[in-house]
Amino acid sequence: MTIEPMDLLRSYLSRVRIPEPTNRIYKHECCISFDSPRSEGGLFIDMCTFLAFGKDFVGWNYEKTGNPVYLHIKQTKKLVPEDRPSKKPTLLAIGVDGGFDNNEPEYEETHSVVILPEYVSLPFPSVELPEKVRLAVDAIVLAEGTERKEQLAAWTADKKKVSSYATNLQQIDNGVVIPPSGWKCAKCDKADNLWLNLTDGMILCERKNWDGTGGNNHAFEHYQETGYPIAVKLGTITADLEAADVYSYPDDESVLDPQLAQHLAFFGLDFSSLRKTEMTTAERELDHNTNFDWNRIQESGQEVDPIFGPGYTGLVNIGNSCYMAATIQVVFSTRSFTSRYYLNQSLKKAFEMSPADPTVDLNMQLTKLAHGILSGKYSVPAFENDEKENVATSTRTAKQEGIRPHMFKSVIAASHPEFSSTQQQDALEFFLHFLDQVERANTGKTELDPSRSFKFGIEDRILCSSGKVTYNRRNDYILSLNIPLHEATNEEELESFHKLKAEKLAEGKEINANEIVRPRVPLETCLVNFSAPEEIQDFYSTALKAKTTALKTAGLTSFPDYLVLHMRRFVMEAGREPKKLDVHIDVPDIIDISHMRSKGQQSGEELLPDGGPSAISLVECDWKRLSLWLTMI
Repeated sequence: MTIEPMDLLRSYLSRVRIPEPTNRIYKHECCISFDSPRSEGGLFIDMCTFLAFGKDFVGWNYEKTGNPVYLHIKQTKKLVPEDRPSKKPTLLAIGVDGGFDNNEPEYEETHSVVILPEYVSLPFPSVELPEKVRLAVDAIVLAEGTERKEQLAAWTADKKKVSSYATNLQQIDNGVVIPPSGWKCAKCDKADNLWLNLTDGMILCERKNWDGTGGNNHAFEHYQETGYPIAVKLGTITADLEAADVYSYPDDESVLDPQLAQHLAFFGLDFSSLRKTEMTTAERELDHNTNFDWNRIQESGQEVDPIFGPGYTGLVNIGNSCYMAATIQVVFSTRSFTSRYYLNQSLKKAFEMSPADPTVDLNMQLTKLAHGILSGKYSVPAFENDEKENVATSTRTAKQEGIRPHMFKSVIAASHPEFSSTQQQDALEFFLHFLDQVERANTGKTELDPSRSFKFGIEDRILCSSGKVTYNRRNDYILSLNIPLHEATNEEELESFHKLKAEKLAEGKEINANEIVRPRVPLETCLVNFSAPEEIQDFYSTALKAKTTALKTAGLTSFPDYLVLHMRRFVMEAGREPKKLDVHIDVPDIIDISHMRSKGQQSGEELLPDGGPSAISLVECDWKRLSLWLTMI
């Protein structure tokens, strides 16, 4: 007996939830792949858990959870008519009304309700759908996706603070009642980007931007005339009040207004009935950062040929994330990580092992990232129309869209206040944090832990003036090397450059970039310097029971599969001021580090007795200079 699709849907209403404002809704990217609504099969959102799945993976979720009802979202690129007239720009701006065309494609989004396992499809919108389903779909479609929310939260971290002007705001009862829609600037005809002054209820347009876009400065001019300090952008007010764009003119920044609901109600505005129609200031900043074409400032501005295929998948900038992208590309070029998360672990296996929410599981997200980078599935040419040809022609330019590691970053940075922000970070620090998290995730499965391929042992041998020795051993993932500038191989060139620099400075001229000569130091000398004997002053000898001078040498007790070298480009000058070295390190194709092997305790050596004060005396620290130095690394 065949069941009608609508009757089938009604039988599953208990597996459909209407999302609350606090629910995490994923609708931009599959949680176990990098499929999106623009992928060939679109995206399926589980209407019970609000997790998203690509066409090839939604069946796995049905097998695991039994949830049968999904919202299918598909975005299709709109066809541009061949005879579309070109618009003459009236503003010095790109991608806005009146500005230059940015040639970004437009997409048409369609929705349907799909019931698994037979993939029965019901169109949306449709009045025939049960009310609960219609309400649930509307809420999902209108909600801000979790991916976007988390990215925006990271971008605004440590930025938005509660303003004293908001908490102590005095509102004027002048009879103003704000309607829920149909707003317009009180001083011009602007009907978008409008701000409500929370003191007197005036609705005015935003500031004019440098490129001619934006408003006519009426909201800011009103503040200058009246001193009324706080305004909220009307198009950003929703039931989630913390996401509303509140601006403090005296603070000159976006702020939090903990009493925003009361301030809006004062003018008769019910926030729960409003829907978001415009971007906040932070969202605009984020879009400018993430959509910046980094190719313009790379390779000295030269055009480079894109490459495609397995192992050649790029990572898209998701907000000052180049440190993470560089680290991940290096890590997943190693055999250990490739084997652990790609060759020996399928996406399905990782998904079956993951908890109810795979977006918070590091193993799942590492597997997703590995398959995204190494499979080649997302490293295919994405064509864009040649600006000089009609859009209907086949003349196109290939580029790679890459993948956006949002979910991976959310997981790996969840426990770290710096990496969870969108501020630029140090790649070395991220590498060490990353390996620490991987090691923790593989606790109890040492044989599977790929971070071991970077681990090695270091042994310090300290020879006391008494003739006795002590050995200190530790494990590390990086080998930090000093750079001996006195070993530079281009001393004559450097001497000539310094003379030229002095002459030009005396003449008030600047040095051209192509005239700069940097010291060239061979990597081998840095490695030799690591193992070279080093004097230790004020060493407390437990044999002599007094301070003396000792000699320290360092060696490796084990060799890693992959040796990560950290060049110490910062040195402390006289007065403990940090200085960054501008230097070239010449790296050969083959590096011999056999001379760095530690020999351990030798026959006839006598160890220093245990006990006594710390071996190396403490040095008084200038914390201010240390803090400055750390910020420069």
